[in-house]
Amino acid sequence: MQVRYKDFLIRDWMVGDRSLAAEVIRSVLAEYGLGWEPEGADRDVLQVETYYQAVGGEFWVIEQHGTLLGTGAYYPIQRGQNAVEIRKMYLLPEARGQGLGRFLLEALESTIATRNFEQIWIETASVLAEAVKLYESSGYKAATGVETERCDRVYLKKVRSEE
Repeated sequence: MQVRYKDFLIRDWMVGDRSLAAEVIRSVLAEYGLGWEPEGADRDVLQVETYYQAVGGEFWVIEQHGTLLGTGAYYPIQRGQNAVEIRKMYLLPEARGQGLGRFLLEALESTIATRNFEQIWIETASVLAEAVKLYESSGYKAATGVETERCDRVYLKKVRSEE
């Protein structure tokens, strides 16, 4: 996958992106007072091949002029019905406020829809106010059953109407 938004490039993760993607996520978590959990909630970033590629998910990175500034991903989950979870949607401060987050979310949703999934789940933390606003304004509905310790919100969106 490769798509442009303004002067940003959204592309598939490559092995050489591992430490840079991890650093973007660690940095954004720290900015909001959340902990980096390499043995827990963030293990998937360090093992993209296992957690995403081997199970039919995708992990994308966002670059601007060759500098990695963000991430976004999804993978199939057991919760719900024919569902995926959008994960690791993080943008460094210099990539925010330009519509990139909404574009990234819509690109993930569009890709997920073409793969015939029916539900998208997202977990987040209330402290990530911009993310909460984005998800709620994009049609995600509050749900129950948070599974990640640092998160206190879970959202669900149906990809297509049920038959």
